[in-house]
Amino acid sequence: MGKTAFIFPGQGAQYIGMGKDFYERYEDSKQVFEEASQILGIDMAALVFEENDKINITEYTQIAMVTTCMAILAQVEKSGIKPELQAGLSLGEYPALMASGVLSFSEGIKVVRQRGILMQEAVAPGAGAMSAVLGMENALIEKICEETEGIVTVANYNCPGQLVISGEKHAVAAASEALLNNGAKRVIPLNVSGPFHSPMLKEAGDKLYEVLNSVQINDPVTPYTANVNAEIINNKEEIQTLLAKQVYSSVKWQQSVEHMIANGVDTFIEIGPGKTLSGFIKKIDRSLKVINIEKVEDLDKLQEVTAC
Repeated sequence: MGKTAFIFPGQGAQYIGMGKDFYERYEDSKQVFEEASQILGIDMAALVFEENDKINITEYTQIAMVTTCMAILAQVEKSGIKPELQAGLSLGEYPALMASGVLSFSEGIKVVRQRGILMQEAVAPGAGAMSAVLGMENALIEKICEETEGIVTVANYNCPGQLVISGEKHAVAAASEALLNNGAKRVIPLNVSGPFHSPMLKEAGDKLYEVLNSVQINDPVTPYTANVNAEIINNKEEIQTLLAKQVYSSVKWQQSVEHMIANGVDTFIEIGPGKTLSGFIKKIDRSLKVINIEKVEDLDKLQEVTAC
């Protein structure tokens, strides 16, 4: 029998009302929102469920996403499914760490709050940009980025045929033009507030390292796969450094999934808003079982796993 991995989405999947049905239906899911509100001094139910402009501002998006993922996870765990591995894309690495026992929710949500603020403030508005690149070989994208004047690097290796580049606005624009001229099917500018996972956020990563000094980091109860190196992490020794580097380094999501598959994972359960990761995994290997748990009714899908 194959292994199961819990995976958690990153920033960009957020929307007003995510997780509301869990909040209204289950007391322990509601308690996750209430605990986050108490710790952060922010009304998380209002932030996530009521129309507002903050939900798409990084310093608020990140706490909203993590709180929602953990509220949904509270019900997934009741299914009795125990994953052999955990992982998350970018911000999603934090609920994976909490689910793995590396960080407590109370300390983890405070770290996420500081991470969002540091990333938001790292670069002046309009100085950076990100674009998705579709239908081009990784090596050619990397080569064009290297040859482009200014800072532009690969931010995300999402799945075959889809990467994201990030860096200085003018450099991303120049690289985008060169990519199109060299055969990329499409280059799509992303609506983001900063050049995430680029060297422009090195200072934010260094500051996050200091923030992590103030929290207890434990050995994973369940191993998780790190974004920075796509390696399975079994002890706490490297975690602080990996999380600091993650802010300004490429997210190796495709490589992480491939490594989990190589270690026997054949079922991925995406926990949180949207189906982005499920889509990436299907493009990596269509033979895998992929389930996403976003709404209360999605919990019925877990019976497919427990029945195996």
